[in-house]
Amino acid sequence: MPTPFDKLAMKSKHATLAFSGLVTAALAWSLWGGNIFPAPADPTGDPHEWTHEELRRWLAARNLHPQEGDTRDQLLERVKANMR
Repeated sequence: MPTPFDKLAMKSKHATLAFSGLVTAALAWSLWGGNIFPAPADPTGDPHEWTHEELRRWLAARNLHPQEGDTRDQLLERVKANMR
């Protein structure tokens, strides 16, 4: 029959295992540098040759908020206006 001390020891064991899991997860995160799923690179070259998705990604990376209904021509115009 378990005593109150045995129950406390079991709770402590679970807490120790949970803490060990958190430390292991933090170590894995720091080893991977927090970039498990890196963002795709910016498209390069002439914007006239970019796809609709590349134009949207370029605008979104600069917090220019492309709209869902924008046409390719509208996106291209916004990209050209915001290029340096």
